[in-house]
Amino acid sequence: MADKKQAALSFIFITLLIDVIGLGIIIPVMPKLISEMMQCSFAEAAKYGGWLMFAYAIMQFIFSPVLGNLSDRYGRRPILLISLFGLGVDYLFLALAPSLAWLFVGRIIAGICGASFTTGQAYIADISPPEKRAQNFGLIGVAFGLGFIIGPVIGGLLGQFGSRIPFIAAAALSLVNVLYGYFVLPESLSRENRRKFDWKRANPVGSLAALRRYPIISGLVISFVCVYIAAHSVQSTWSFFTMEVMKWNEAMVGYSLGFVGIMIALVQGGLIRIIIPKIGQKRSVYFGLALYGIGLVLFAFASRGWMMFAFLIPYCLGGICGPALQSIISSQVPSNEQGELQGALTSLISVTSIVGPPLMTNLFSFFTSGKAPVYFPGAAFMTGAFLVLLSLLFAMRTLTGYVHTHEPVAVKE
Repeated sequence: MADKKQAALSFIFITLLIDVIGLGIIIPVMPKLISEMMQCSFAEAAKYGGWLMFAYAIMQFIFSPVLGNLSDRYGRRPILLISLFGLGVDYLFLALAPSLAWLFVGRIIAGICGASFTTGQAYIADISPPEKRAQNFGLIGVAFGLGFIIGPVIGGLLGQFGSRIPFIAAAALSLVNVLYGYFVLPESLSRENRRKFDWKRANPVGSLAALRRYPIISGLVISFVCVYIAAHSVQSTWSFFTMEVMKWNEAMVGYSLGFVGIMIALVQGGLIRIIIPKIGQKRSVYFGLALYGIGLVLFAFASRGWMMFAFLIPYCLGGICGPALQSIISSQVPSNEQGELQGALTSLISVTSIVGPPLMTNLFSFFTSGKAPVYFPGAAFMTGAFLVLLSLLFAMRTLTGYVHTHEPVAVKE
Protein backbone atom coordinates (compact mmCIF):
# COMPACT_ATOMS: atom_id res chain seq x y z
CA MET A 1 0.00 0.00 0.00
CA ALA A 2 2.84 2.38 0.87
CA ASP A 3 4.50 1.67 -2.48
CA LYS A 4 1.24 2.39 -4.35
CA LYS A 5 0.81 5.69 -2.52
CA GLN A 6 4.40 6.68 -3.30
CA ALA A 7 3.85 5.82 -6.97
CA ALA A 8 0.64 7.88 -6.98
CA LEU A 9 2.53 10.84 -5.50
CA SER A 10 5.13 10.50 -8.26
CA PHE A 11 2.40 10.47 -10.92
CA ILE A 12 0.66 13.59 -9.60
CA PHE A 13 4.02 15.34 -9.18
CA ILE A 14 4.97 14.74 -12.83
CA THR A 15 1.51 15.81 -14.02
CA LEU A 16 1.68 19.10 -12.09
CA LEU A 17 5.30 19.64 -13.13
CA ILE A 18 4.41 19.47 -16.82
CA ASP A 19 1.47 21.78 -16.15
CA VAL A 20 3.71 24.42 -14.52
CA ILE A 21 6.34 24.18 -17.25
CA GLY A 22 3.63 25.11 -19.75
CA LEU A 23 2.58 28.07 -17.61
CA GLY A 24 6.18 29.17 -17.10
CA ILE A 25 6.90 29.14 -20.82
CA ILE A 26 4.42 31.95 -21.56
CA ILE A 27 5.20 34.37 -18.69
CA PRO A 28 8.34 36.05 -20.14
CA VAL A 29 6.63 36.81 -23.48
CA MET A 30 3.15 37.91 -22.37
CA PRO A 31 4.12 41.62 -21.99
CA LYS A 32 5.69 41.63 -25.47
CA LEU A 33 2.68 39.87 -27.06
CA ILE A 34 0.24 42.39 -25.58
CA SER A 35 2.36 45.43 -26.44
CA GLU A 36 2.82 44.19 -30.04
CA MET A 37 -0.89 43.45 -30.45
CA MET A 38 -2.03 46.78 -28.99
CA GLN A 39 0.93 48.86 -30.19
CA CYS A 40 1.41 50.28 -26.70
CA SER A 41 4.03 50.74 -23.95
CA PHE A 42 4.72 48.19 -21.21
CA ALA A 43 2.90 50.43 -18.71
CA GLU A 44 -0.24 50.28 -20.86
CA ALA A 45 0.26 46.57 -21.58
CA ALA A 46 0.35 45.93 -17.82
CA LYS A 47 -3.27 47.14 -17.58
CA TYR A 48 -4.41 44.70 -20.27
CA GLY A 49 -2.40 41.92 -18.62
CA GLY A 50 -4.20 42.59 -15.34
CA TRP A 51 -7.63 42.38 -17.02
CA LEU A 52 -6.69 39.11 -18.74
CA MET A 53 -5.88 37.66 -15.32
CA PHE A 54 -9.18 39.10 -14.06
CA ALA A 55 -11.11 37.23 -16.79
CA TYR A 56 -9.39 33.97 -15.84
CA ALA A 57 -10.04 34.54 -12.13
CA ILE A 58 -13.75 35.32 -12.44
CA MET A 59 -14.30 32.07 -14.33
CA GLN A 60 -12.32 30.15 -11.71
CA PHE A 61 -14.37 31.76 -8.96
CA ILE A 62 -17.58 30.50 -10.56
CA PHE A 63 -16.48 27.06 -11.73
CA SER A 64 -13.89 25.85 -9.16
CA PRO A 65 -16.57 24.79 -6.63
CA VAL A 66 -18.37 22.90 -9.40
CA LEU A 67 -15.22 21.01 -10.39
CA GLY A 68 -14.26 20.42 -6.76
CA ASN A 69 -17.65 18.90 -5.96
CA LEU A 70 -17.58 16.88 -9.19
CA SER A 71 -14.22 15.42 -8.10
CA ASP A 72 -15.84 14.34 -4.81
CA ARG A 73 -18.53 12.57 -6.85
CA TYR A 74 -16.65 11.10 -9.85
CA GLY A 75 -13.04 11.07 -8.63
CA ARG A 76 -9.98 13.29 -9.08
CA ARG A 77 -8.61 11.76 -12.29
CA PRO A 78 -11.32 12.78 -14.83
CA ILE A 79 -11.51 16.34 -13.47
CA LEU A 80 -7.75 16.70 -13.66
CA LEU A 81 -7.72 15.53 -17.30
CA ILE A 82 -10.50 17.98 -18.24
CA SER A 83 -8.53 20.79 -16.60
CA LEU A 84 -5.32 19.97 -18.47
CA PHE A 85 -7.17 19.76 -21.80
CA GLY A 86 -8.78 23.17 -21.23
CA LEU A 87 -5.38 24.69 -20.50
CA GLY A 88 -3.99 23.30 -23.78
CA VAL A 89 -6.91 24.85 -25.70
CA ASP A 90 -6.23 28.17 -23.96
CA TYR A 91 -2.59 28.18 -25.08
CA LEU A 92 -3.69 27.52 -28.68
CA PHE A 93 -6.02 30.52 -28.50
CA LEU A 94 -3.17 32.67 -27.17
CA ALA A 95 -0.83 31.44 -29.92
CA LEU A 96 -3.27 32.09 -32.77
CA ALA A 97 -5.24 35.08 -31.43
CA PRO A 98 -5.59 37.86 -34.05
CA SER A 99 -6.84 40.38 -31.50
CA LEU A 100 -7.03 41.11 -27.78
CA ALA A 101 -10.63 39.80 -27.68
CA TRP A 102 -9.39 36.30 -28.62
CA LEU A 103 -6.85 36.45 -25.80
CA PHE A 104 -9.77 36.97 -23.44
CA VAL A 105 -11.63 34.00 -24.98
CA GLY A 106 -8.64 31.76 -24.30
CA ARG A 107 -8.31 32.95 -20.71
CA ILE A 108 -12.03 32.39 -20.10
CA ILE A 109 -11.77 28.79 -21.34
CA ALA A 110 -8.76 28.19 -19.08
CA GLY A 111 -10.62 29.69 -16.11
CA ILE A 112 -13.62 27.42 -16.63
CA CYS A 113 -11.47 24.29 -16.85
CA GLY A 114 -8.68 25.41 -14.55
CA ALA A 115 -8.63 23.02 -11.62
CA SER A 116 -5.32 21.18 -11.99
CA PHE A 117 -3.80 22.41 -8.73
CA THR A 118 -7.14 22.32 -6.90
CA THR A 119 -7.65 18.68 -7.85
CA GLY A 120 -3.97 17.93 -7.27
CA GLN A 121 -4.25 19.19 -3.69
CA ALA A 122 -7.35 17.06 -3.08
CA TYR A 123 -5.50 14.10 -4.65
CA ILE A 124 -2.58 14.51 -2.26
CA ALA A 125 -4.94 14.88 0.72
CA ASP A 126 -6.59 11.58 -0.33
CA ILE A 127 -3.40 9.55 -0.22
CA SER A 128 -1.46 11.26 2.59
CA PRO A 129 -1.53 10.22 6.25
CA PRO A 130 -2.07 13.26 8.53
CA GLU A 131 1.50 13.24 9.85
CA LYS A 132 2.95 13.49 6.31
CA ARG A 133 0.38 15.81 4.78
CA ALA A 134 2.40 19.04 5.11
CA GLN A 135 5.50 17.43 3.57
CA ASN A 136 3.46 15.93 0.72
CA PHE A 137 1.75 19.25 0.03
CA GLY A 138 5.29 20.55 -0.36
CA LEU A 139 5.56 18.41 -3.51
CA ILE A 140 3.19 20.87 -5.18
CA GLY A 141 5.72 23.59 -4.38
CA VAL A 142 8.55 21.45 -5.75
CA ALA A 143 6.60 20.91 -8.99
CA PHE A 144 5.95 24.63 -9.13
CA GLY A 145 9.61 25.40 -8.46
CA LEU A 146 11.08 22.98 -10.99
CA GLY A 147 8.48 24.05 -13.55
CA PHE A 148 9.60 27.63 -13.08
CA ILE A 149 13.22 26.62 -13.55
CA ILE A 150 12.48 24.95 -16.86
CA GLY A 151 9.46 26.83 -18.24
CA PRO A 152 10.54 30.49 -18.13
CA VAL A 153 14.00 29.68 -19.44
CA ILE A 154 12.44 27.85 -22.41
CA GLY A 155 9.93 30.68 -22.85
CA GLY A 156 12.61 33.35 -22.77
CA LEU A 157 14.71 31.52 -25.35
CA LEU A 158 11.78 30.69 -27.65
CA GLY A 159 10.46 34.24 -27.30
CA GLN A 160 13.48 35.51 -29.20
CA PHE A 161 12.13 33.72 -32.29
CA GLY A 162 8.69 35.33 -31.99
CA SER A 163 6.25 36.25 -29.24
CA ARG A 164 3.80 33.47 -30.21
CA ILE A 165 6.22 30.54 -30.44
CA PRO A 166 6.26 29.86 -26.66
CA PHE A 167 2.46 29.57 -26.62
CA ILE A 168 2.57 26.83 -29.27
CA ALA A 169 5.16 24.98 -27.18
CA ALA A 170 3.01 25.36 -24.05
CA ALA A 171 -0.08 24.05 -25.88
CA ALA A 172 1.81 20.99 -27.11
CA LEU A 173 3.13 20.30 -23.62
CA SER A 174 -0.32 20.55 -22.02
CA LEU A 175 -1.93 18.23 -24.55
CA VAL A 176 0.88 15.69 -24.09
CA ASN A 177 0.18 15.95 -20.36
CA VAL A 178 -3.45 14.94 -21.02
CA LEU A 179 -2.22 11.76 -22.72
CA TYR A 180 0.21 11.07 -19.88
CA GLY A 181 -2.53 11.46 -17.28
CA TYR A 182 -4.98 9.35 -19.25
CA PHE A 183 -2.64 6.35 -19.55
CA VAL A 184 -0.63 6.62 -16.32
CA LEU A 185 -2.39 8.59 -13.57
CA PRO A 186 -4.41 6.35 -11.17
CA GLU A 187 -7.56 7.40 -9.31
CA SER A 188 -7.04 8.42 -5.66
CA LEU A 189 -10.60 8.64 -4.32
CA SER A 190 -12.14 5.24 -3.64
CA ARG A 191 -15.83 4.73 -4.50
CA GLU A 192 -16.84 4.26 -0.87
CA ASN A 193 -15.45 7.72 -0.05
CA ARG A 194 -17.42 9.52 -2.77
CA ARG A 195 -20.61 11.48 -2.16
CA LYS A 196 -23.54 12.78 -4.17
CA PHE A 197 -23.20 15.97 -6.19
CA ASP A 198 -25.19 18.85 -4.68
CA TRP A 199 -25.72 22.11 -6.59
CA LYS A 200 -26.30 23.95 -3.30
CA ARG A 201 -22.70 23.20 -2.36
CA ALA A 202 -21.31 23.46 -5.90
CA ASN A 203 -21.47 27.24 -6.29
CA PRO A 204 -19.15 29.98 -5.02
CA VAL A 205 -21.52 31.30 -2.39
CA GLY A 206 -22.49 27.85 -1.12
CA SER A 207 -18.93 26.55 -1.06
CA LEU A 208 -17.59 29.58 0.81
CA ALA A 209 -20.53 29.47 3.23
CA ALA A 210 -19.68 25.81 3.90
CA LEU A 211 -16.32 26.90 5.31
CA ARG A 212 -18.17 28.38 8.30
CA ARG A 213 -18.67 24.83 9.58
CA TYR A 214 -14.96 24.73 10.41
CA PRO A 215 -13.86 27.46 12.88
CA ILE A 216 -10.14 27.23 12.08
CA ILE A 217 -10.74 27.45 8.32
CA SER A 218 -13.27 30.28 8.52
CA GLY A 219 -10.92 32.16 10.83
CA LEU A 220 -8.10 31.94 8.31
CA VAL A 221 -10.18 33.28 5.41
CA ILE A 222 -9.11 36.92 5.91
CA SER A 223 -5.48 35.86 6.27
CA PHE A 224 -5.80 33.84 3.05
CA VAL A 225 -7.34 36.75 1.16
CA CYS A 226 -4.65 39.20 2.25
CA VAL A 227 -1.66 37.02 1.42
CA TYR A 228 -2.99 35.95 -1.98
CA ILE A 229 -3.76 39.51 -3.03
CA ALA A 230 -0.25 40.42 -1.87
CA ALA A 231 1.23 37.64 -4.01
CA HIS A 232 -0.14 39.35 -7.11
CA SER A 233 2.22 42.24 -6.52
CA VAL A 234 4.92 39.81 -7.72
CA GLN A 235 2.94 37.55 -10.06
CA SER A 236 1.26 40.38 -11.96
CA THR A 237 4.06 42.93 -12.18
CA TRP A 238 7.38 41.02 -12.11
CA SER A 239 7.91 41.03 -15.89
CA PHE A 240 6.73 44.63 -16.24
CA PHE A 241 8.77 45.88 -13.26
CA THR A 242 12.03 44.25 -14.31
CA MET A 243 11.64 45.36 -17.94
CA GLU A 244 10.87 48.92 -16.84
CA VAL A 245 13.42 49.38 -14.04
CA MET A 246 16.18 46.88 -14.89
CA LYS A 247 15.70 47.05 -18.68
CA TRP A 248 15.65 43.26 -18.85
CA ASN A 249 14.68 41.40 -22.03
CA GLU A 250 12.51 38.27 -22.26
CA ALA A 251 15.45 35.94 -21.75
CA MET A 252 16.58 37.72 -18.58
CA VAL A 253 13.05 37.62 -17.17
CA GLY A 254 13.05 33.90 -17.91
CA TYR A 255 16.37 33.39 -16.10
CA SER A 256 15.10 35.29 -13.04
CA LEU A 257 11.98 33.13 -12.89
CA GLY A 258 14.22 30.08 -13.28
CA PHE A 259 16.05 31.25 -10.16
CA VAL A 260 12.69 31.59 -8.41
CA GLY A 261 12.03 27.99 -9.38
CA ILE A 262 15.33 26.80 -7.92
CA MET A 263 14.60 28.55 -4.63
CA ILE A 264 11.05 27.20 -4.44
CA ALA A 265 12.23 23.67 -5.21
CA LEU A 266 14.89 23.87 -2.47
CA VAL A 267 12.44 25.25 0.09
CA GLN A 268 9.48 23.00 -0.75
CA GLY A 269 11.51 19.89 -1.54
CA GLY A 270 13.97 20.01 1.32
CA LEU A 271 13.71 22.82 3.85
CA ILE A 272 10.07 22.26 4.87
CA ARG A 273 10.84 18.61 5.72
CA ILE A 274 13.29 19.92 8.32
CA ILE A 275 11.69 23.18 9.47
CA ILE A 276 8.01 22.20 9.84
CA PRO A 277 8.61 19.09 12.03
CA LYS A 278 11.15 21.06 14.07
CA ILE A 279 9.20 24.27 14.82
CA GLY A 280 5.65 23.10 14.11
CA GLN A 281 3.01 24.11 11.60
CA LYS A 282 1.81 27.21 13.43
CA ARG A 283 5.25 28.81 13.80
CA SER A 284 6.05 27.88 10.19
CA VAL A 285 3.06 29.96 9.10
CA TYR A 286 4.21 32.95 11.18
CA PHE A 287 7.86 32.71 10.13
CA GLY A 288 7.00 32.28 6.45
CA LEU A 289 4.64 35.26 6.32
CA ALA A 290 7.26 37.47 8.00
CA LEU A 291 9.83 36.52 5.35
CA TYR A 292 7.32 37.20 2.56
CA GLY A 293 6.80 40.71 3.88
CA ILE A 294 10.53 41.42 4.16
CA GLY A 295 11.10 40.23 0.59
CA LEU A 296 8.36 42.48 -0.80
CA VAL A 297 9.73 45.59 0.95
CA LEU A 298 13.18 44.86 -0.48
CA PHE A 299 11.75 44.40 -4.01
CA ALA A 300 10.03 47.78 -3.79
CA PHE A 301 13.33 49.64 -3.45
CA ALA A 302 15.52 47.48 -5.71
CA SER A 303 17.41 49.47 -8.35
CA ARG A 304 19.88 46.94 -9.74
CA GLY A 305 19.36 43.56 -11.38
CA TRP A 306 21.48 41.67 -8.83
CA MET A 307 19.25 43.01 -6.05
CA MET A 308 16.21 41.23 -7.47
CA PHE A 309 18.09 37.92 -7.31
CA ALA A 310 19.36 38.59 -3.77
CA PHE A 311 15.97 39.70 -2.46
CA LEU A 312 14.32 36.61 -3.90
CA ILE A 313 16.05 34.58 -1.19
CA PRO A 314 14.02 35.82 1.82
CA TYR A 315 10.88 36.04 -0.32
CA CYS A 316 11.13 32.41 -1.46
CA LEU A 317 12.08 31.21 2.02
CA GLY A 318 8.67 32.51 3.05
CA GLY A 319 7.27 29.55 1.12
CA ILE A 320 7.46 27.38 4.25
CA CYS A 321 4.12 28.87 5.33
CA GLY A 322 2.12 27.46 2.38
CA PRO A 323 2.33 23.69 3.05
CA ALA A 324 1.90 24.27 6.80
CA LEU A 325 -1.24 26.34 6.26
CA GLN A 326 -2.60 23.86 3.71
CA SER A 327 -2.04 20.98 6.15
CA ILE A 328 -3.79 22.81 9.00
CA ILE A 329 -6.81 23.51 6.81
CA SER A 330 -7.10 20.07 5.15
CA SER A 331 -6.85 18.33 8.53
CA GLN A 332 -10.16 19.91 9.53
CA VAL A 333 -12.34 18.03 6.98
CA PRO A 334 -13.03 14.34 6.09
CA SER A 335 -11.80 12.67 2.89
CA ASN A 336 -15.12 12.88 1.02
CA GLU A 337 -15.15 16.68 1.42
CA GLN A 338 -11.55 17.38 0.35
CA GLY A 339 -12.63 18.20 -3.21
CA GLU A 340 -15.28 20.60 -1.94
CA LEU A 341 -12.76 22.19 0.43
CA GLN A 342 -10.11 22.64 -2.26
CA GLY A 343 -12.74 23.95 -4.68
CA ALA A 344 -13.92 26.48 -2.09
CA LEU A 345 -10.33 27.57 -1.39
CA THR A 346 -9.64 27.90 -5.11
CA SER A 347 -12.81 29.94 -5.44
CA LEU A 348 -11.59 32.12 -2.58
CA ILE A 349 -8.18 32.47 -4.21
CA SER A 350 -9.96 33.38 -7.45
CA VAL A 351 -11.64 36.26 -5.62
CA THR A 352 -8.17 37.54 -4.79
CA SER A 353 -7.20 37.07 -8.44
CA ILE A 354 -10.18 39.19 -9.44
CA VAL A 355 -8.96 41.99 -7.18
CA GLY A 356 -5.17 41.48 -7.19
CA PRO A 357 -4.05 41.76 -10.84
CA PRO A 358 -6.04 44.92 -11.73
CA LEU A 359 -5.02 46.51 -8.43
CA MET A 360 -1.30 45.74 -8.72
CA THR A 361 -0.92 46.35 -12.47
CA ASN A 362 -2.78 49.66 -12.21
CA LEU A 363 -0.60 50.71 -9.29
CA PHE A 364 2.46 49.91 -11.39
CA SER A 365 1.02 51.70 -14.42
CA PHE A 366 0.08 54.83 -12.43
CA PHE A 367 3.37 55.16 -10.55
CA THR A 368 5.39 54.76 -13.77
CA SER A 369 3.33 57.33 -15.67
CA GLY A 370 3.61 61.11 -15.80
CA LYS A 371 0.43 61.45 -13.73
CA ALA A 372 1.99 60.12 -10.51
CA PRO A 373 3.27 62.63 -7.91
CA VAL A 374 6.43 60.51 -7.65
CA TYR A 375 8.01 57.84 -9.87
CA PHE A 376 7.80 54.65 -7.80
CA PRO A 377 7.58 51.37 -9.78
CA GLY A 378 7.72 49.42 -6.51
CA ALA A 379 4.34 50.74 -5.27
CA ALA A 380 2.69 47.37 -5.87
CA PHE A 381 5.35 45.56 -3.81
CA MET A 382 4.86 47.95 -0.87
CA THR A 383 1.11 47.42 -1.03
CA GLY A 384 1.76 43.67 -0.98
CA ALA A 385 4.00 44.00 2.08
CA PHE A 386 1.24 45.82 3.96
CA LEU A 387 -1.26 43.09 3.08
CA VAL A 388 1.16 40.37 4.24
CA LEU A 389 1.44 42.17 7.60
CA LEU A 390 -2.36 42.07 7.91
CA SER A 391 -2.31 38.38 6.96
CA LEU A 392 0.23 37.64 9.69
CA LEU A 393 -1.83 39.47 12.32
CA PHE A 394 -5.03 37.59 11.41
CA ALA A 395 -3.20 34.24 11.32
CA MET A 396 -1.77 34.84 14.81
CA ARG A 397 -5.23 35.75 16.09
CA THR A 398 -6.87 32.63 14.60
CA LEU A 399 -4.19 30.06 15.42
CA THR A 400 -3.64 31.10 19.03
CA GLY A 401 -4.42 27.97 21.01
CA TYR A 402 -4.46 25.71 17.93
CA VAL A 403 -2.98 22.27 18.64
CA HIS A 404 -2.12 19.96 15.72
CA THR A 405 -3.40 16.37 15.84
CA HIS A 406 -2.60 13.38 13.63
CA GLU A 407 -6.07 11.89 14.09
CA PRO A 408 -8.01 11.71 10.77
CA VAL A 409 -11.41 13.38 10.51
CA ALA A 410 -14.32 10.94 10.17
CA VAL A 411 -16.04 10.64 6.78
CA LYS A 412 -19.47 12.30 6.60
CA GLU A 413 -22.33 11.09 4.48
